Formats: sequence, C-alpha cells, structure tokens
Amino acid sequence: KPHPPVVGKVTHHSIELYWDLGKKEKRQGPQDQWLKFSIEEEDPKMHTYGIIYTGYATKHVVEGLEPRTLYRFRLKVTSPSGEFEYSPVVSVATTREPISSEHFHRAVSVNDEDLLVQILEGGHVKVDVPNKFGFTALMVAAQKGYTRQNVYPTLVTVPITDAASSVCDSLMLACYAGHLEVVRYLRRHGASWEARDLGGCTALHWAADGGHCPVIDWMIKDGCEVDVVDTGSGWTPLMRVSAMSGSQKVASLLIEAGADVNVRDKDGKTPLMVAVLNNHEQLVQLLLDKGADTSVKNEFGKGVFEMARVFDRQNVLSLLEERKKKLPRKSSVH
Repeated sequence: KPHPPVVGKVTHHSIELYWDLGKKEKRQGPQDQWLKFSIEEEDPKMHTYGIIYTGYATKHVVEGLEPRTLYRFRLKVTSPSGEFEYSPVVSVATTREPISSEHFHRAVSVNDEDLLVQILEGGHVKVDVPNKFGFTALMVAAQKGYTRQNVYPTLVTVPITDAASSVCDSLMLACYAGHLEVVRYLRRHGASWEARDLGGCTALHWAADGGHCPVIDWMIKDGCEVDVVDTGSGWTPLMRVSAMSGSQKVASLLIEAGADVNVRDKDGKTPLMVAVLNNHEQLVQLLLDKGADTSVKNEFGKGVFEMARVFDRQNVLSLLEERKKKLPRKSSVH
C-alpha cells in the first residue's frame, strides 16, 4: 500500500504534495511501463474523491484554494497492467490570508480603526501604496475626515504631497471636504500650501471649490497665498469661485483677504467675466460692489456686456446696465 502524499509548502491559496520520495520505482523502458500517479481531492459535501492530477511526476501543487480551510488528499498508484492501490488520506489546512495593502485600504475606507491600528502596528504593509484610484490611505483618511490621533502618526510618515503620483494630495482633499481638524493636523506635519496637483492647482483652489468658509478663513490666517495662480488656465481661487459655485461668502472671504477682483487669466478674462458667463447673479453684484471693472476686454476684444448679450444673461445684463448708469461720465476736453 503506498504511503500518503507528503505535504510541502503550504500558503493561504496553495498546497505542495510529494510522493515516491525514495524513488523506489526505477523508470526503465517506455513510459507506458512506468507506474502512474494520481492525486485525488475529497469533496467535503459529497465525501467522494475527484482526480486533480494524473501523470508520472512525483510532485503537484494544488492552487486556487481558500484560506484557513481543511483539505483531504489521497494518492492513487496504477501499475502498467491497470492494477491500482490508494494511499491513506492526508489532511492539511491552508494558512490565514496575509495582510495586504488591499486589507489596509479596506480598513481605512470603512473607518475600521481597530483593524487599521492592528495592521499599522504589524509593520508588514507599506502605507504609501495607492489604491486602484491612485489614492494613498492618508489621502482617503483626509478626504473622509478621520482624525483618530493614534492612526495619523503612522500615516503621515509617507510623503504628504504625493501629487506627483496621484491626482491630488491629502491636504487638498481635506480642504475640499472641509475637514478643518485634518487640515490643521497635516499642516503641523509639514503639508505645504504651495503643493500643486496635476492641473497646477493648490489647496486653496480646492478649498474654493469645496466652499467651506471656516477652512478657507483658517488657511488665509495661516498664511496661504490668496491670489495664487494655477498653471493651467491662470486662474486664482476667486476665478474658481466665479466659474464653479458662485458663492458670495467664499468670494467675500477671498476679496477681504486681498484677492484682486480684476485679475486676468491666460485668455484675458476677469472674475466678473467668468461670473457673467456662468450666470452667477449674486456674485456679479458682489464683484461690482467690490470694484470690478466692466470696461475690461479679453484677448478677443470682448467685454462683459457683449458676453451677457451673446449668452442671453438678461438678469446679469440688467445689473451691468444699472451699474453703468451710476458710473460718473467722463468729461470731454475740447
């Protein structure tokens, strides 16, 4: 009766099996005169065996197994004449699935803080590995606003400004989402207001898009440059507000901090022009009140009045016309 297979390396998804280690059977002559070996695996539900390998080798690796699961195998030895015998059954369990960066990201995304701390303390997972969307765990935590103090010290050991490999960095995400405590924490650990994403925008551009005034106010008090220009369109954060949300509150904060209401982008457009094009009536009114110049022309020679007419911004056009009436007329010199 043959001996049961010998168990070799076992992982969470594979088991190595060996047999005929002493090579007692000499392989001489044609192959059809050799002993043939088969490995059979038990179906735990049916208690029947199925062949998973047959041939003349003395080793087989069973793959695609489930972690932490018990498997049972037996060896079938068939002689050239067709006679066969079975070995006793060998039982072996696969190991626990090793902790990977996927588990790490999953723990962060569902805010499983206990598991996250356990993984971090294990020290076997690289914390700066991005997920399938290109976000590191720190970036996800910043965007979601997680602030548990014993988690962040480990996360911030990775580069905070990872815009070179991702769309944006952790500070930008926290600013956009309005998580002031996270913003403060990242700043204390070296996050820079000057870092840029792939589009050339800074954290203040992201904060302007997010529209969270407490965050923007704190950023300004912390020394963030108000009229910083992106490297794509040449837009300042005020331009972003004019194009995106049209928020009067955010625009007021920026203007009070010194934002230029007549700044011009690469196409010669001003915040007022952008606000007119996007039909942000209240913002148009605010910009006019703050000294926005209605006479400025873009590089194509068009001004806010032409833009309002072409895009049929009747309410905005009325505001512009009303402001024009209030302007002092220029005296003619003869």
